[in-house]
Amino acid sequence: MGAGVAKRGSGGSRRRRSGRGRHAAMSEINVTPMVDVMLVLLVIFMVAAPMMTVGVPLELPKTAAKAVPTEQETPLTISLQADGKVSLMNSEVPQDQLIDRLKAISAERNSNKVFLRADGKISYSQVVQVMGALNGAGFSNITLVTDTGGPQLTAPAGN
Repeated sequence: MGAGVAKRGSGGSRRRRSGRGRHAAMSEINVTPMVDVMLVLLVIFMVAAPMMTVGVPLELPKTAAKAVPTEQETPLTISLQADGKVSLMNSEVPQDQLIDRLKAISAERNSNKVFLRADGKISYSQVVQVMGALNGAGFSNITLVTDTGGPQLTAPAGN
């Protein structure tokens, strides 16, 4: 062999650098998986948040009404259950103490809006009595809460 032939692995560009090999530490953080997880969590919370407003289980009547736009402040919610119990937000309240509790809470709030949720089995007169008591106490901004997707009333033909 000639004197000018280099031996394989004796240097040149094939030599491995010292301290850096296949298992070198990465100096960059990949944030793509974190962003993906955060976007998924954001979507989940956006879907779940409207369902978590009040935890009293009721069988609300179904109507064709559109959903009321939500506000930034959580409105006061009164729930009338089928067995006659009354709940303010998530806690049960005796009917004779309802107005006093509402006045105490509303003194600390900017809005006097009240959401009234009534089980479909409650009589109309019970709902109207609670609405009258609320109105008499100064709560004139009362919103009745129902489930959407119910039957629509149509005008009779020929009128």
